[in-house]
Amino acid sequence: MLELTMATVSGTDAGATAGMLMAEAPSEPGAIMRVGRDKAVCRLVTPDDWLFVSRVHLEFLCGPDNTWHLSWLQGSQPDPSSEVRLVVGEYAQTVPYGGSVPLPRGGAGEVIVQDRTGPRSVNVGFYHEG
Repeated sequence: MLELTMATVSGTDAGATAGMLMAEAPSEPGAIMRVGRDKAVCRLVTPDDWLFVSRVHLEFLCGPDNTWHLSWLQGSQPDPSSEVRLVVGEYAQTVPYGGSVPLPRGGAGEVIVQDRTGPRSVNVGFYHEG
């Protein structure tokens, strides 16, 4: 099972958890959850006017070995207006635009989508039952 919680943070709201959204999916090959602005395909949806987030920005996909992978899907722009970081404990890793990284099995962490033009971020916490 992969559990996700998402909070949108703007300016001085850094500690706020109001408006948190949650989603979960079983750790079965082919299970998928997406984060972005498109309500039709994303389980966790960001505000429509947050254009630093693509229509479909992040994808969590369970592979054939029941390992979850995080992908930053390449959008319509060649140069993104955000950056994506994966944080697990003391470890932080930048996720490449259009790239994919495995999530630790049986672990928890956070994926941060940071606006490059202002003090806004989308923080997606995850817990992967091992």
